[in-house]
Amino acid sequence: MLQTLDSLEPDWQQHLARWSAAGQGSLLLKSCGKKDPAELRRFLQQVCAPVQALTLLTEDLQIVGGPLTLQSWDPQATGSFAHLYLERSASAQHLSRLAAIVAQLRAPDGCPWDRAQTPESLTPYILEEAYETVAAIRAEDPAAIAEELGDLLLQVVLQSQIFAERNHFDLETVAARIADKLIRRHPHVFGEAPQSDSSSLSELHRSWEDIKQKEQPQQTLGQKLLHYAESLPPLMAALKISQKVVGAGFEWPTVEGIWAKVREEEAELCRELERDPPDPARQEAELGDLLFALVNLGRWYGLDAAQALTQTNLRFARRFLRLEELARQPAEAALPSSGQASPLQRLTLAELEALWQQAKQEHP
Repeated sequence: MLQTLDSLEPDWQQHLARWSAAGQGSLLLKSCGKKDPAELRRFLQQVCAPVQALTLLTEDLQIVGGPLTLQSWDPQATGSFAHLYLERSASAQHLSRLAAIVAQLRAPDGCPWDRAQTPESLTPYILEEAYETVAAIRAEDPAAIAEELGDLLLQVVLQSQIFAERNHFDLETVAARIADKLIRRHPHVFGEAPQSDSSSLSELHRSWEDIKQKEQPQQTLGQKLLHYAESLPPLMAALKISQKVVGAGFEWPTVEGIWAKVREEEAELCRELERDPPDPARQEAELGDLLFALVNLGRWYGLDAAQALTQTNLRFARRFLRLEELARQPAEAALPSSGQASPLQRLTLAELEALWQQAKQEHP
C-alpha cells in the first residue's frame, strides 16, 4: 500500500519514523527537494535501514535517479529533485520474482507450453482473465479478486516477456508508459496549476478528452469509431460509438426519435424474418440494427446495455437453477432411482411455467 507524506507538514519526521517502524507499504515523501539533501539523507539513515530503496522524482513524478539505497545514495552526485519515493525492499520483490519466473518458463530449458506461446495465441486468455476478474469484483470476494488480478497480471508480464525477447519493449517500458500517460492526462493533479476541488466531473472529462485528442491529432472521429468496432465487445462498442457521435452533434432532438428508430428497425427485422427464401445475412444485419437502436435508447436514459444484459443473464440463470431444484424435489421423492433423466422432461409446459413463476418470485 502506498502512503503519502508532505515534508512541509509539521512533525513530518515523526510520521516518517512511524512509517519506517511499521514495516508496511511504500511512501511518497513530497516536497522534500528544497531541504538539504545531505541532511535529509542523514535523517533517513537514522529512521530507515541502510538498504532502504529510494527513487528521486521531479515535481511531475519523472525519475531523476534510482532506485538507489540510502547506503549508495550520494546527494552531491544526483540532480535536483522534488519528491522521494521510499519503497520497501520487499514491496517489489514478488513482482520481480514473477517476472523472473515467467522469463524462466520462456527459457530454452523452461516449459514447452510457455515457450510455444505467441502474443496472438495468448489473446483469448487476456479476455478470459479480464472477465473472470470482473466476475470476482461483482461477487465482492476479496480473495477471489486478488487471485484473478494475479492471473490477469500474469498475462501482462507474459506478453511483455515475449516482446522483450524480440527486442521491442519490456515490462519496465510498459510501466513507464502508463505512468507517463497518467501524469499527462491528470494536469489537475500533477500540473503546475491544479484545478480546484469544485471542478466538476464533466470538466475533468472534457479535459481528459482534449488531452487524448492532442496525443493523436491526426486521428479522425471515424477512425476512432472503427477502432472501437474492431477492438471492443459488441455492446460496449455500440455504446462507445453512440456516445462519441453524440459528442459531435449527431443526436436526435428528443427521445421520441430514438423510439421511432427502434420501431423502424423492429419492423425491418420482421420483414426479413418473413422473407421467402430467407437471407441469413440480411436477417443478421437487421438484428444488429435493432440492437444498436436499443443501445442508443439505453444511452439516452443513462443505461449501459452491456451491464443490463449481464444482469438479465444472471437473473435468468439463477431462476433456471431454482426451477431445476423445484422440479427435482417431487421427482426425487416419487422416483428415488429415476436415473439420469432430467426432471424437466417429465413436466408439462404448464407445470414448467408454474415453477418458473415461483422461481421468478424468489429471484426477482
